[in-house]
Amino acid sequence: MASLWQLTGPKIDSDVFSGDRCDATVVGAGLTGLVTAVLLARSGARVTVLEARSTGGLTTGNTTGKLSLLQGSVFSGIRSRSGDDAVRAYGEANREGQAWMLRQLDAWGVDADRRTAFTYASGAEDAETLELEREASAIAGIETDLTAEPGLPFETYGALVLEQQAQLHPLTVLARLAEELRRRGGRLVENCRVRGVEHLESGVRILSDDGALESDVCVVATGTPILDRGMFFARLRPMRSFAAAYRTDPRAIPQGMYVSLGSPSRSLRVAVGPDGDDALVVGGGGFVPGRENDTERHLRMLDEWTGRYFPEPERITAWAAQDYRSHSRLPFAGEMPGGRGRIYTAAGYGKWGLTNGVAAALTIAADVLGGRLDWAAELRNHATRLAAVQDAVGENANVVARLVSGWTTAELRTLDSAGPPAEGEGVVVRDGVAPVGISRVDGELRRVPAVCTHLGGVLRWNRAECSWDCPLHGSRFSSRGERLEGPAVEDLGQDG
Repeated sequence: MASLWQLTGPKIDSDVFSGDRCDATVVGAGLTGLVTAVLLARSGARVTVLEARSTGGLTTGNTTGKLSLLQGSVFSGIRSRSGDDAVRAYGEANREGQAWMLRQLDAWGVDADRRTAFTYASGAEDAETLELEREASAIAGIETDLTAEPGLPFETYGALVLEQQAQLHPLTVLARLAEELRRRGGRLVENCRVRGVEHLESGVRILSDDGALESDVCVVATGTPILDRGMFFARLRPMRSFAAAYRTDPRAIPQGMYVSLGSPSRSLRVAVGPDGDDALVVGGGGFVPGRENDTERHLRMLDEWTGRYFPEPERITAWAAQDYRSHSRLPFAGEMPGGRGRIYTAAGYGKWGLTNGVAAALTIAADVLGGRLDWAAELRNHATRLAAVQDAVGENANVVARLVSGWTTAELRTLDSAGPPAEGEGVVVRDGVAPVGISRVDGELRRVPAVCTHLGGVLRWNRAECSWDCPLHGSRFSSRGERLEGPAVEDLGQDG
């Protein structure tokens, strides 16, 4: 799968790995990683960015590209769990993140594509949530309007309106950041997976597939931290969702940015397609990786929904993004517990990474350079309070249940009883002692250990993406066993 942005975005070059010591190493070349790298480079620091895959290859390159302060029911969700002070801090963080990005776009001469944003109620039962969101947004300093007619080709039950928001081509943004990083003497190395970070007396040593690299500090900007310090994987809930771009009658494409309340959720925006014409981008329908029997149904539902309301849509491409929501509903950015003041991380953007990712980078850069941001301190103060801890305990009890049930199911199925999988299918069976994953992709029968290399969860086949997904903390692997994303660091290896 390739996102619309990956199909139409600029080429971003990769540098050759160097083991020369630097001031800061950033792991992950998404928005948070590259903004952090640029901010540190502007202070005169020598910065190296290491990316396991390609720049923007994961969440940033698969977002819907909305730089918006109108975020569904996020503000009311934060208020219900953490109170008004947390809502104010979150609002200020997002305003700062949005303002920084808009200034950069203006400086680069890149069109921010200003649009009106709408959060609409898709059912009568969502009208109360709409009002709660309006109240919480006002507490955050974001004044919205109400409308009964958001300009959509289907029935809605009211909508919040916020003008002068923006939508982006995320790969264009990453390309500009990479250019500035290099101008300031930094490096961006792709296809270089980091395996671990060791503490030294004078800093840290980053261990990668291309070699070791020493630096004063390390910033882990990988969506969910690949280091287990601080048990971050236990604080986050992974969510995966699909998006698709369609050709349809340009006159029928709404010109605002839309997100729904209710289930299934829907996100809409207009974008430039590969042929230069307007395309409709539709997203939604989230699920927890590794806990969905039929991932393809989410794509079918997108196609069916789009065909119901837009004339003769033709799907151009479809893709999926993985986001992480903290149990407090608040993002985290700052020093990683156990990092001795040398390792920093960010996580938990809850599908609003364009504003939160920049805010996280501003937070980490201030921490590294000795500054202070009051809103960042306030967000951190709320992250470990009682409501978040209670939610985390409940979620991780569910994780333990998934771990046990996965092994039990694998024990019940044998290779003989399951039979060989058809094209595009995968199955977990017991062959001997441990679970084994067998799949058939492009006519090739592939066999891998079906146990996640992070904490031993039994994997489940994701037919839509031909991947092995872990139901515990969202690690994902290719049909050949190569690690794709999540807290796992190691590949599955081969079985037989």
